[in-house]
Amino acid sequence: MICSEEELEDKLSQPTPQDEAALRDAAGDLLILGVSGKMGPSLANRAVRAARAAGVNRRIMGVARFSDTAAEQALQQHGIETFRADLLDDNQLARLPDAANVIFMAGRKFGSTGAESLTWAINTCVPARVAERYRQSRIVVFSSGNVYPLVPVVSGGARETTPPAPVGEYAQSVLGRERIFEHFSARYQTPVCVLRLNYAIDLRYGVLLDIGTQVFEGRPVDVRMGAVNVIWQGDANSVCLRSLALCQAPPLVLNLTGPETLSVRAVAGRFGELFGKVPILEGAEADTALLNNAARCHSLFGYPAVSADQMIQWTAHWILRGGRRLDKPTHFQTRDGSF
Repeated sequence: MICSEEELEDKLSQPTPQDEAALRDAAGDLLILGVSGKMGPSLANRAVRAARAAGVNRRIMGVARFSDTAAEQALQQHGIETFRADLLDDNQLARLPDAANVIFMAGRKFGSTGAESLTWAINTCVPARVAERYRQSRIVVFSSGNVYPLVPVVSGGARETTPPAPVGEYAQSVLGRERIFEHFSARYQTPVCVLRLNYAIDLRYGVLLDIGTQVFEGRPVDVRMGAVNVIWQGDANSVCLRSLALCQAPPLVLNLTGPETLSVRAVAGRFGELFGKVPILEGAEADTALLNNAARCHSLFGYPAVSADQMIQWTAHWILRGGRRLDKPTHFQTRDGSF
């Protein structure tokens, strides 16, 4: 089990031999835009460790506004060069260093309702500026499974060939992000890979923490969104680094999640077993859910190393020991696209 944040960070950032090969083969430096988010620090740390293990000299750089100074210092202590910048400011963006490899993680989701214009600015205007500024780089872009419609639970999830039909303005703006990078990829022949992520799991946040906490505290679990996909954040970060080699023009699109369609009811029941509690369930499962089919990703990179049940067990242990939480609910239950 994982008993401390230090152990958790080590687990999330431990590179695989494939990660090391990816950093060895990706000639040039790596710049991560939006590095201070939930996934960015462990991704940056994994990249530093992979480059060192591979014996290659790579600058690993991270950009954010860094309202949390401690977060910036923690990155620096791991060997990541940090740069403060508001990506909506053209002058600040222009001053950032060049890099052959760029990972785009900047975005806005929660708080979108009531501040739609800011969400659109961050999710579409920033990509336009970045795509222009780094048109000579290869770019891996984080997107979301929210660009898809809700699909039948029995379908196995939306595939990359499923026509986008985003529900709500947040999801629409995420599709806008993709289209902007697609446009500039065509204009400049910039190689791009788009990762449509569904629910990365870090023990301090995520769908499993949301469900497990509700079961542990005796609060109702909403099962109207009756099924979800999840992936261990470390596995998602590994795919991200290895996707640098897949960047192309026009962009390659990959769904990124675990292989299982998880029943929310069953996950709550599993937590109940581990806690010795009877889950309280609320609502009835709809026939559709927000689901991704990542078979194409798995065929390229193999199955994730961490299974869904392992994640559930780790999360249950984390909750029982009172591990720190980021207090950032996923709102996975949302069916109308309002975040």
